[in-house]
Amino acid sequence: MDMGSWSVPAVLAIAGSDSSGGAGIQADIKTIAAHGLFAETAITALTAQNTCGVRDVMEATSQMVAEQIDAVFEDIPPAAVKVGMVSSAAIVEAIAERLERWGAENVVVDPVMVATSGARLIDDGAAGALVRRLLPLARVVTPNIPEAEALLGEPVRNEDEQETAALALAERLGCAVLVKGGHGVADANDVLVESAVDDEGAPRVTWLRAPRVETGNTHGTGCTLSSAIACGLAEGLALPEAVLHAKDYLTGALSSGLNLGRGSGPVDHMWRYRG
Repeated sequence: MDMGSWSVPAVLAIAGSDSSGGAGIQADIKTIAAHGLFAETAITALTAQNTCGVRDVMEATSQMVAEQIDAVFEDIPPAAVKVGMVSSAAIVEAIAERLERWGAENVVVDPVMVATSGARLIDDGAAGALVRRLLPLARVVTPNIPEAEALLGEPVRNEDEQETAALALAERLGCAVLVKGGHGVADANDVLVESAVDDEGAPRVTWLRAPRVETGNTHGTGCTLSSAIACGLAEGLALPEAVLHAKDYLTGALSSGLNLGRGSGPVDHMWRYRG
């Protein structure tokens, strides 16, 4: 029987693998699938980790990362690209070069630089390459408060400073910036600054407010939000609408009550399909 043919937008996730399934590539795939889109991947590293912490990391070579990106774009070009943690300058350069070569659109970069504990996750060389080469290719960059502080070298202690940080980063990088709340600032209130100017010639500032979800299971929240934003952009949503839909999705994933593991457990990526 001829079932006909159909297609859906593809989203490419470039990130490390999380063996516990809650963050990284695994969170990206689950998020993209939950949005009804087709997930593609370029894996930058293998990790041995669970909800209690990371045991070991083995990086891919920059050539292998580049080959994965080429293979994806040659056959099923993605409508959006999400980039997560990239820990070496060589891999950052490889990703940036390939995204430029293929004219990648709707690039969402989650600049994973600082752990929840406050520890730096990438060295100065990789951080410099990230700022110089990769972030300017993004349609939107999604730092949390500690990452915004690391990118600017200045503290972010309240909502006014959160908005000032987003404005400064958008001007410096030439792309939209979403500075996420939490981490002791502004509950779950995020501020989006778009580099496109409004009718009065100023950057467009949008606050997206939501109540904090009280849960200890927050593993993979940044990965999930950035992937959900990429899904919205792949479907043709305007950036503020894509961010709003992504926040709603993440709020549902945090609120579902999933409780796995002995540490900070994963969010429920499939919450919409339960009950």
